[in-house]
Amino acid sequence: MSAALVIVQPGLHTTVQDGGRIGAQAYGVPVSGALDPDQLRLANALVGNAAGEAALEILHVGPVLEVAAPSVRVALAAFDGALALETGDGRTVPAWRSLTLKEGDRLRVVAPRHAACAYLAVEGGFDLSPVLGSRSTYTRGGFGGFRGRALATGDRLPLRRERASERDDLRLPDPPVPGGGPLRVVLGPQDDRFTPEAIATFFESDYTVGPAADRMGVRFDGPALAHRSGHDIVSDGTAWGAIQVPGDGRPVLLLADRQTTGGYPKIGAVCAVDLPRAGRLRPGDRVRFAAVDVEEAQTLRRAHEAALKRLVAGMVPADERVVDLEALYSTNLVSGAISGFEWDDADAAVG
Repeated sequence: MSAALVIVQPGLHTTVQDGGRIGAQAYGVPVSGALDPDQLRLANALVGNAAGEAALEILHVGPVLEVAAPSVRVALAAFDGALALETGDGRTVPAWRSLTLKEGDRLRVVAPRHAACAYLAVEGGFDLSPVLGSRSTYTRGGFGGFRGRALATGDRLPLRRERASERDDLRLPDPPVPGGGPLRVVLGPQDDRFTPEAIATFFESDYTVGPAADRMGVRFDGPALAHRSGHDIVSDGTAWGAIQVPGDGRPVLLLADRQTTGGYPKIGAVCAVDLPRAGRLRPGDRVRFAAVDVEEAQTLRRAHEAALKRLVAGMVPADERVVDLEALYSTNLVSGAISGFEWDDADAAVG
């Protein structure tokens, strides 16, 4: 039987995601891909993969996996996350490093406390057939990834490599930390459909991520935004990070599995530099928005890209540090911080 990772427990919503399904939106096919491409990129770098290689996207509650291969190298990118290894010695290792496992090892992923998503990469990637050029899972369409769905108990994810390479495991000596501050937004393309008071309210108010949130988008609770001349427009294309405002005036941020077109006016779009932070939002998180122009957004993006490259270039051989698993579990999202979460209700929030 070929090398694989076996799903012992799937977690809340674990899917295969890569850099996205580029070039198919004209046919009504969403881009999908990782909610946080920065974490995907760093997890892949730690195991020697290309930046957009398919990995496991882990939402809110981590899975338990078993190695069915002579050896495999894995790496977890997660804020406050860890891998707990059931190898007899009870090792628990931090995120932001790679680790070589042997056949029969079990690992469970402790979900991060400060982010909705984490990423587990495997050296060489998964031996899954691409659909329209991508291995990303689009669950609403039932294609991509592993059988077009979230992982389930008993699934066997085939690996491209039969065993891990002989190179050293690696770690990031200065792992990234969750960013703060407002999400920066470029106004448009339909900001003229909102009153000046609504635009001022948007940038001056606190908003909270509501329970209607999933990979398609998140709906914010907070002050309503008044339209100048109705809330319906001729449907046009949507972009990752676009902020629609339907008839009730509550903003909706579109994410990886967004629909390809929509008929609600868009007050603005989150800058590329802040899209990974937007993908990590959880129900209950508070958000503020700040206005920037296109030139500033481009400058911020270039600086962010340079910082990511420095992180990857600064990887060093991994040491044997461990973490306090019980302390992580005491603050884990499993404790109830996601009570009231409505996984698929964002369908009603976007249009």
